This record gives sequence, structure tokens and C-alpha cells, in this order.
Amino acid sequence: MYQPEPIDTSKVSLPQSLEELLELLSYNTHEVWAQQRLNDGWTYGAERDDAKKLHPCLVPYDNLAESEKVYDRNTAREVLKVILASGFKIEKI
Repeated sequence: MYQPEPIDTSKVSLPQSLEELLELLSYNTHEVWAQQRLNDGWTYGAERDDAKKLHPCLVPYDNLAESEKVYDRNTAREVLKVILASGFKIEKI
């Protein structure tokens, strides 16, 4: 049976300076996901219907429910934390 083993980022905290990048990555995470769904023939629907390829999150990021934005932020946050936990430095130039 598959047992996920993500990189341990529990001791990594993101500095405030990365909040802007976190939100940009969250936005982009949604955009990439939505683009792939649309390319696969999905369209907006008030309720998700896999058979009809309808999804309520096929809206601009700003129109997402906060709970959906949190999901995207968590994904982006973990990416940033893995980068930092792996010894890389992130700086704006």
C-alpha cells in the first residue's frame, strides 16, 4: 500500500517577506489547475459533476470561495517551505 512521505517542513516558518510570493503562487496554482480542466473539456457548473465535466471552481481566483483559496495557499506554502528546508534562499531581485 502506498504511504505518502512528504518532506518534513514542520520546523520551517515562512518569513513575512514571502507573503506576496505566496499569494502569487496561490493565484498561479489555481490558474494552472483551471487551464488544465478547461483543456480537458470541463466547464463551469454550480455543482461539481464529474460525468458532465462541470466544476464550481472554474472561476477567476478572486471569485473563489475563501476555503478554495486556502487550499491553493496551503499547496503554495508547502512548496515554499520545501524550497527553504532544502537549503535554498528565496529573494526578490
